[in-house]
Amino acid sequence: MNNRVNPNLPLELKAFGIKDWNECYHCGTCTAICPLTAQGFLFPRKEIRLMQMGLKDQLSTCVEPWLCYYCGECSDTCPRNANPGELMMSLRRYLTSLYDWTGLSKKFYTSKVWEIAFILVFAILVVVAFLFVLPPLDTTLTAEGGVKVNSFAPIKVIEFFDWAMALTVAGLLISNILRMYYKVVWIGSQHRVGVFAHIKEFWQLIFSFSVQPKFSKCDDKSYWLYHWLLMSGYTIMFILIVVFLPWFQTEKIYPAWHLQRVLGYYATIGLLIGLIAAIIGRFRKREVKFQFSHVSDWLFLAMLTLTVITGILIHIFRISGMPWSTYVSYIAHMAILVPMILIEVPFSKWSHLAYRPFAVYFARLQKSALQNPDYK
Repeated sequence: MNNRVNPNLPLELKAFGIKDWNECYHCGTCTAICPLTAQGFLFPRKEIRLMQMGLKDQLSTCVEPWLCYYCGECSDTCPRNANPGELMMSLRRYLTSLYDWTGLSKKFYTSKVWEIAFILVFAILVVVAFLFVLPPLDTTLTAEGGVKVNSFAPIKVIEFFDWAMALTVAGLLISNILRMYYKVVWIGSQHRVGVFAHIKEFWQLIFSFSVQPKFSKCDDKSYWLYHWLLMSGYTIMFILIVVFLPWFQTEKIYPAWHLQRVLGYYATIGLLIGLIAAIIGRFRKREVKFQFSHVSDWLFLAMLTLTVITGILIHIFRISGMPWSTYVSYIAHMAILVPMILIEVPFSKWSHLAYRPFAVYFARLQKSALQNPDYK
């Protein structure tokens, strides 16, 4: 590992929203108060020190920023108002850019022009596809009185592009996670991690993704609930529109208690509750975790909110037999959904959903190697 000081590191970090961390004089209050610090993972004091020393390579191997869930206790108790919680949030943006081999994450996080331009380009392409490539609207209704959605959005065509987009995003995200593994485990671990340790600790990845247990250690339990509803709602909706699209995008109107509608309603309600809590918190700015919002935070919230709203409108118009309203809502929905998935999932805010549980897994691997240096 390169131990040379990088004098340009402060300028690089400021571009990701990190302000003057020199307010910190290492009293250790943040590390002592944080309910998530553990032996071998002392944050955020460690990361602040690395930044102050300009040690970019060591900083790139840190897993601690992903283990922080920004409950805000460190910032509330900091005697110098250095806001270590927001610093960890900004570091997550910086680390995301280091994992990304395409360089797009850095462009999106450091330039709102780049992110907005990409969003608009993909949105325009979607609108053009519906207006000039896909079939025209069929205004006749089904025997049940619903809109013939698959007439203007052929299920086979939509499913093909759905899977193509999902595989593209998955390929980008997985390749970035492998780079994260290389930095955190391969370079960052003090001892080699054996194959058996990888298998033994793998359950941590599944458990952390499904339950988000570390949130429960924060004093504000509602924060965990809002985050979990948002995460679970999005995950269920993503599975429905990718894996089970022919079952989900149907012209048949199922009863309200049917599993298809129940899952759709749960995902929608979960997303709405999580979004409303996040938006209200950022407007009120009463809690420290909501006081500093990056442009990418607002873009993500705006796009996800519009995706949910247009999805609700499609459902209402479809079962109400309103073809033109359904058609317009569907185009608007896809024009927002497609760029959100292509940009937010592999490169921006939504990638954190993958990096967090993998960070917990990688941290367990580091700890296993530290405690059992001969453990193969």
